[in-house]
Amino acid sequence: MIDKFLEYIRIERRYSDYTLKAYEQDLSEFCSFLHVAPDAFDASLATQDDVRLWMVEMLDNGLTPRTVKRKLSALRSYYKYLLRIGLAEKDITRAVIAPKMDKPLPVFFKDSDMKKVEETMRYADDFESIRDNLVIEMLYQTGMRRAEILRLRDGDLDLHQCQVRIFGKRRKERIVPFGENLKLLISDYISLRNEKFGLLLNADQPFFLNNKGLPLSHENIYTLVTRRMGEVAKQKRSPHVLRHTFATTMLNNGADINTIKTLMGHASLSATQVYTHTTFQQLNEAYKKAHPRAINGKNSLKK
Repeated sequence: MIDKFLEYIRIERRYSDYTLKAYEQDLSEFCSFLHVAPDAFDASLATQDDVRLWMVEMLDNGLTPRTVKRKLSALRSYYKYLLRIGLAEKDITRAVIAPKMDKPLPVFFKDSDMKKVEETMRYADDFESIRDNLVIEMLYQTGMRRAEILRLRDGDLDLHQCQVRIFGKRRKERIVPFGENLKLLISDYISLRNEKFGLLLNADQPFFLNNKGLPLSHENIYTLVTRRMGEVAKQKRSPHVLRHTFATTMLNNGADINTIKTLMGHASLSATQVYTHTTFQQLNEAYKKAHPRAINGKNSLKK
């Protein structure tokens, strides 16, 4: 039945392959906790206490509250599906309270880090380096998610209008503009890619390919971003950090928060407002370092 649920959220709910893989793993782990095979799971035999004990075990094993909450969300979605099709009489997850968690501020790269990366791009002279540089720049200049950049097709890019069509969560479409410098990087990559693999113009052609001419994977994107950004920064590095960097950079340079919400494909403004806290934290730190009357300033009145 788990297989049918995964098929349902893939076709009806249009969940991404990445989310499907995570849900499958989460539900398999719950079945393993109950000592039953996924294809033998009986919803009527599981209880609220089972769910609570599963959560306690995950926390005891060092999983973060955020991860536990996500796994609980997968189980909740599954029970909603079972209720919908009449294979469960009650939702055992409904009364289970997810662990509380702090909302950490988004991690982002500094402007100096991005400038260092840009400086290294001029030395790229082979397919892999040019492609990797373009991945970095597209994530940074458009705020795309990793899954979104993997879904890109040639037909999604309009080099005349300098804009890209992005299919986000639930296949929701948005249009994001980009600059002339990214346009040149895209043109160079397409020319090199088509020459290398003997490709013709095709709107349905997957945009990013590996060295064998196959579409890049989630792991490929993550690895190349952590490797390239690791050359200039020692902090947390991932495709999503570049997405945070896009939003923070836009906000710091005067973009309206509603504009950023639209460009990032957020469903609600609350998801975007976290970046205002990031910006305030920057201002606060700069004030404390620079102002002579700041509490932690060099010339504090408290001696």
